[in-house]
Amino acid sequence: MSFLRSRGGTIIGFAVAVVLLFAAAPAMLSDFRLNLLAKYLCFAIVAVGIGLAWGRGGMLTLGQGVFFGLGAFMMGMHLKIADAEIAHSDVPDFMGIAGIRELPAYWEPFRSPAFALFAIVVIPPLVAVILGFGVFKRRVKGAYFAILSQALAGAIAIYLTGQQSIGGSNGLNGFQTFFGFNLYDPVNKKMLFYIAAATLIVVLLVTWQLMNSRYGELLVAVRDQEERVRFLGYDPANIKIVAYAVAALFAGIAGALFVPIVGFITPADIGIAPSIAFLIGVAIGGRTTLFGPVIGAIAVGWATSTLSEEFPSGWTYFQGALFVVVVGFFPAGLAGLAALRLRRKAKVGPESPPPPVVTEGVDDVTPDLAKEPAR
Repeated sequence: MSFLRSRGGTIIGFAVAVVLLFAAAPAMLSDFRLNLLAKYLCFAIVAVGIGLAWGRGGMLTLGQGVFFGLGAFMMGMHLKIADAEIAHSDVPDFMGIAGIRELPAYWEPFRSPAFALFAIVVIPPLVAVILGFGVFKRRVKGAYFAILSQALAGAIAIYLTGQQSIGGSNGLNGFQTFFGFNLYDPVNKKMLFYIAAATLIVVLLVTWQLMNSRYGELLVAVRDQEERVRFLGYDPANIKIVAYAVAALFAGIAGALFVPIVGFITPADIGIAPSIAFLIGVAIGGRTTLFGPVIGAIAVGWATSTLSEEFPSGWTYFQGALFVVVVGFFPAGLAGLAALRLRRKAKVGPESPPPPVVTEGVDDVTPDLAKEPAR
C-alpha cells in the first residue's frame, strides 16, 4: 500500500507540474518573467541529475558546471556559425574582431545542426564515463571525489578563459537565431520556455523510472553499504558510473537550452561558483526526493535574481549559511520536512486508529505465566 500511495502521489505531482508549467505560468507571467523561469528550469534539469547522483548514489558532485558548460558551448558554437552564415561571413563576429580569419578545424563539425545535437547528447556523458572509470574504479569517494570534481570545474573555467577562439573571458554571446527561428521574437522565446518545460518533465520521468527500478535499489544500496554490494557480486563502480553519466547527460542538455534562452555563455557560468549553486538548490529542496531538487533549484534561482538586487553583497553569505543549515540540521531538505510533517499529522490525527499491539518474544509467554497457579 505504501508503494501505491507513493506512486499515486508522484503521479499527482507530475499532473500539478504540467498544469503549472504549461497553463498557469504562461497565463500569469510576463514575457520577461517567463524567460527567467525558463532559465531556472535549465537549472532544475541539472538539479534532477545531481539528486540522482548525490541523493541516491551518495556522490557529492561539485563539478556539474563542467558538463553544463560542454553542452552550452557546443550549442553556442553551432548558433554562432549559423549567424555567421546568415551574415555571409566566414567566421563568427567575435573572431573577426580578434583577428581570426579562418574558422578553427574543431568548429567545422558544429556547422551541422544534427552533429551539434548529437554531440550535446553524447559528449558530456562520455566524458563522465571516462572520469568515472578513472575515479570510481580506484575507489575514490566522499570528500576526495567532491574536491576532485570541484577542481576539475575550476580548471576547465580557467582554461576556457584563455581561449580566444571560443570568446575568452567574454564567452559566446549575441545569438540571433535558434535553428532558423529569430531569438528576438517573443513567440519564439515562449517556444523555448515550452521546450525547457517539456525537457524537464521528460527528465523527471526518466529519473522516476530509474529510482523505481532494480538499478535504483542498487544505487541506494551502494550509497548505504558499498562493501556489502561488492560482496554480493556487483561492482559498485559501474553502478556509480551510470548515475554520474546520466547526471552529466542532464547537465549537458540543460546547458544547451540555457544558451538560446539567456543569450550568452561565459567561463564564469561553468566554474566552481555555479557548480556549488546547483548543489545548494538540490540540498535546500531535498536531494533524496524526485521533485525536491526542482523546487530547490527554482527557488535558489529566483532568490539569486531578486534578493541579490536588494542585497548584492549579503546574498552570497546568506546563501552559504542556508546551505550549511540545511545540510547540517535538515538533510532531507524542504521536501523531506513537508513529508515528515504529513506523516506526523497522519500519526497523531484524531481520526487515526491506534497502532496494533504486536507482542513478540517474552510478551508472548507473559499471559501464560499469569495463568499458572502460584507455587
